[in-house]
Amino acid sequence: MLVLGIDPGVAITGYGLLEGSSEEARLVASGVITTDSTFSLSQRLLMLHNELAQLVALYQPQVAAAEELFFARNARTALMVGHGRGAALLTLAEAGLVVYEYTPMQVKQAVVGYGRAAKGQVQEMLRLLLHLDAVLEPDDAADAVAVALCHLHSARLNDLLAGSKDAG
Repeated sequence: MLVLGIDPGVAITGYGLLEGSSEEARLVASGVITTDSTFSLSQRLLMLHNELAQLVALYQPQVAAAEELFFARNARTALMVGHGRGAALLTLAEAGLVVYEYTPMQVKQAVVGYGRAAKGQVQEMLRLLLHLDAVLEPDDAADAVAVALCHLHSARLNDLLAGSKDAG
């Protein structure tokens, strides 16, 4: 399964593509989509939409996973993340992808085994699990890869649960 993980935002949206399963995942690509702060919000959202659509067309993931919006102390920051998240979700839905959403705590739990793990712990665990030479950078790309890995772990559990329902 090829999963596209997204860490959404207007200024920076991280993305990560993982192929495999919960037992063995391989990093296909990761990076960030950035928008120029001198442009209007609508232009920046269009840039995000276009670049994300190009990624989807290039890699053709089977499913997408996005980090849910968390409560932010700064209302403006939360609003901007929400705008970017909306543009990303629309782009993914337009491409016909099912989008699964995970909280930051769920992502950390799936990757590290502890829902309140520090960012550095998540990055180090990604390095180990994906057999990378160095931790993923920038942070937004690493976060997106972590979301994709969370989905690979959750997909297996969802399949097991669906199987037990069918058997019962």
